[in-house]
Amino acid sequence: MSTRYGSDRRSSSLEYGTKLDGPKQGSWVFRLYPDAAEGGGSFRSAADPSGASPYPEPLTDYRDDAARRARGKVRRYCAANGLNRLGTLTYAGQGCHDPVQLRADVPAFFRRLGGGSGERFPYLWVPEWHASGHGLHVHFAVGRYIRQRSIEAAWGRGFVHIKLLGDLPVGSGVRGEARMAARYLSKYVGKDLGTGEATGFHRYEVAQGFQPKSVPIKAETADEALGWAAVVMSAAPAHVWRSREEAGWVGPSAVWASWA
Repeated sequence: MSTRYGSDRRSSSLEYGTKLDGPKQGSWVFRLYPDAAEGGGSFRSAADPSGASPYPEPLTDYRDDAARRARGKVRRYCAANGLNRLGTLTYAGQGCHDPVQLRADVPAFFRRLGGGSGERFPYLWVPEWHASGHGLHVHFAVGRYIRQRSIEAAWGRGFVHIKLLGDLPVGSGVRGEARMAARYLSKYVGKDLGTGEATGFHRYEVAQGFQPKSVPIKAETADEALGWAAVVMSAAPAHVWRSREEAGWVGPSAVWASWA
């Protein structure tokens, strides 16, 4: 296979996620999410196929790393499902100060929003504490038009707001809007809410059954992995990030790419 990223003389035996023949120093393992139009991977040494950093001290603590992983999952989920409408749910009166109660109220809200038919649809929501001390409220994203009146009736506990994202560059489309929604929601994913994974609560919640599927790609070089990803996506990536271009990068060599 010849691509702009390199060449592969063994294309007849390669599949996505191929087993490389012969002794190797290691290989590149790339995970592509076609529906989200992005993917990333790193070099896995033969001595440490897990791809873990060879350095004894990480750059950030586990909370920072967990937030980084969560932001990536939020971005992929929103992009894959076209979640380009942002909403907010707040409580009336003194508000809600109980994370357990919140996690009962919000899923019930989305069930009611689906109507009596039990229709399921993708959504993602993130909790946040009011800066004014009025308890918790919720930021959420959906991918379809829902009347304000319907949202108010389904919530019934306070105030609601929803809007379609705009002011994006021409040609951004639904996926571009969804990625912007993900960036907005990710601001709250990284906050220390006192309700995160350390206390048994997830940083965000989603409708189950809509997670983007991945395609594993194994290659000898980063360029080869990107080449195979371009084959799956039927296009070269619009953006490519490489760890070698980052000053002071600590950890295995890595690459990330996205498509428009």
